[in-house]
Amino acid sequence: MNDEPIKQIAVPPLSLALIPIILTIGLLGLQIFYYDDFTPHIPLAIGFAITALVGWTQGYRWKDIETGAFHVLHVAMPSIATLIVVGMLVSTWISSGTVPLLIYYGLELIDPAWFLAASMLLCSVVSLSIGTSWTTVGTIGLALIGIGAAFGIPVYWTAGAVVSGAFFGDKVSPLSDTTNLAAAVTETNVFDHIRNMMPTTIPAMLIAFTIYLFVGGQATTDAAQLAQIAQFKEGLNAHFDLGFLPLIPLIAVMALAFFKISPIPALFVGFVLGAAVAVINYGYNLNEVLTFAHSGFKISTGTASLDSLLNRGGVSSMTWVVTLMMFALAFGGALERTRCLEAVVGAIMRMTKGFRGLQTSAILTSVATNAVSGDVYLSIALPGRMYGPEYSKLGYSRLNLSRAIEEGGTLVSPLIPWNAGGAFVMGTLGLTVVAGDYSALLYIPLAFACWLSPVIGIIYAQTGWFSKRAEPSETGAGPNTQNNNRKSNAEGIA
Repeated sequence: MNDEPIKQIAVPPLSLALIPIILTIGLLGLQIFYYDDFTPHIPLAIGFAITALVGWTQGYRWKDIETGAFHVLHVAMPSIATLIVVGMLVSTWISSGTVPLLIYYGLELIDPAWFLAASMLLCSVVSLSIGTSWTTVGTIGLALIGIGAAFGIPVYWTAGAVVSGAFFGDKVSPLSDTTNLAAAVTETNVFDHIRNMMPTTIPAMLIAFTIYLFVGGQATTDAAQLAQIAQFKEGLNAHFDLGFLPLIPLIAVMALAFFKISPIPALFVGFVLGAAVAVINYGYNLNEVLTFAHSGFKISTGTASLDSLLNRGGVSSMTWVVTLMMFALAFGGALERTRCLEAVVGAIMRMTKGFRGLQTSAILTSVATNAVSGDVYLSIALPGRMYGPEYSKLGYSRLNLSRAIEEGGTLVSPLIPWNAGGAFVMGTLGLTVVAGDYSALLYIPLAFACWLSPVIGIIYAQTGWFSKRAEPSETGAGPNTQNNNRKSNAEGIA
């Protein structure tokens, strides 16, 4: 492979840098809203080609563009591999009885009136403990989708509660990769970073919990719902072992995640254990288990709604999601390599005045990078690197920046369908968009905790609340500056 260093070329003018971004967004809008076809793959591929042409006019070679795209894809390969393993795991955990067992006892123990609030809390606790939203969504979240279906709760409501809880844990867990990345790129202590996120995290979670509790409290279990719950429980009891053995794969994955074993080997162990339980409990042969892992589990329980819930999983179920991620990441990599993103961020930085504009811009830049590049890591790293010195100049702690990019990065990631987080959520929870029916996307506004947190962050930025000033150790300042930093926030925000 050619290891020749890539030459540095000046940042393109803003008017040129915006061309591939605006045209790609326009193509996406045309494809989705005018032609009523939710397949963003080709518009993103065309966006990559447009970016390459823009780069060529600036003096980049094809090798440069290719290297930029492959670099981001290389960084994201663990996420893509995780998607594939989750597809294998879902099918084997259904065939082994792990997911059916969780659904059955969830129907036994959870009241529909507080199901949504309980779902958010459960996913929060699990994700906080193991530090990964994806594992939480792919295991506990999948079971909660089944429980909600039996209760007659629309899937987008359940998905919203699951996403709110799961990504909350990813945001504030010291075991989370994005939490550690946000602290690292802003050169802050990870535990200080987590503590500084509480002023936005706690109100967002309380508001979300109240909404889910209120909505759940309006639900009444009528005769039809009771009959459906009974049908689900009867079908699960008739076709699956509901004893302790199916719990072993779940316990193993949670334990491995808690001890910070990487997600891919941890999930693969869960897949192997699930396959072993399926063979021991139900007598499936090796070929059948491998077929489930590739093509998904298939069963006929006599209840159509239960069958639609259980007949899923497999590597093939993730193909649409994986290819979407690859197109989006290649486009984002090309934008980064040609310095188009840098040009846009630089223009924003030149227009910001004072802390209000800086903090708001940092949040919105992370959101926009998430949407344009499709990569949560880039949405944290890019603004984290570029905005850091500006906070020091204004005398504000970089903990404000680390909170901003975590909220605009980690929490917004699952709300963008072509982002790695959004694609994973939709693929794993079965949120399928069909022609003319976009109801599956309603989980986005219903994931209240995810979008409320950055909104609250912007409010704090504009008011100066919870806007930490820099310590002398951050700025290298002496006693006079330290005294100045003790002045009211209102003086420095203007």
